Amino acid sequence: VRHHNAQLLPVDSEHNAIFQSLPATIQHQLGYADLRDNGIESIILTGSGGPFRDTDLADLSAMSPDQACAHPNWSMGRKISVDSATMMNKGLEYIEARWLFNASAAQMEVILHPQSVIHSMVRYCDGSVLAQLGSPDMRTPIAHSMAWPSRINAGVTPLDFTRMSALSFAEPDFSRYPCLKLAIDACDAGQAATTTLNAANEVAVAAFLNHQIRFTDIAALNSEVMAAQVCPEPDSVDAVLEIDRTARALATEMLPRFTS
Repeated sequence: VRHHNAQLLPVDSEHNAIFQSLPATIQHQLGYADLRDNGIESIILTGSGGPFRDTDLADLSAMSPDQACAHPNWSMGRKISVDSATMMNKGLEYIEARWLFNASAAQMEVILHPQSVIHSMVRYCDGSVLAQLGSPDMRTPIAHSMAWPSRINAGVTPLDFTRMSALSFAEPDFSRYPCLKLAIDACDAGQAATTTLNAANEVAVAAFLNHQIRFTDIAALNSEVMAAQVCPEPDSVDAVLEIDRTARALATEMLPRFTS
């Protein structure tokens, strides 16, 4: 993007929300602008916490694929719904945001926001926080990206603040969402680790959806693959694909340890 002086527009709802909350100088330099030089303290990713946010930890292992796919706010496919239930999806968004907005670990925050009204925020050095609010409907970020820098009618029902209940926030509990912690740690480790985690997770989620492993086994399998596969940082696309291939093979090989 920088080499060809192209414009990059994020469509994912959280990253689009962050983009809308950033100054124009960063919008035109995604991936290489310095956040602090533009007065930004941190980027705040929000997540609902999924359908098991209030489920007793002791009951998580018994949760079924259909229960995991019953997201309280968004209508999504089954794989991404499971990723939302484990908060792996938020972990992947964390990795995306680090790259997309040239953010360090110290410049990233992840918080739970059960209502999914605030889609993400940007904290500025003067104490201000800018947020993008809207109904949980992908038509909004899609319309924004298609029309930017203009605005068009997305056909989305506008928020009615007079009918809205209180907006609540909380820190994510890593004992409830170990996949989120795995993703954050993998991002700190590098691209080999994030590639390994993503590959392992795809195998684990597919096995869970196929009733081969329990819900809590997803994080356990991911963690074991991460511990077993240690690779040098990739220096080419082929190297990334090879890490992905070996991680999938390793996860598949480890599956029998968890199958019931």
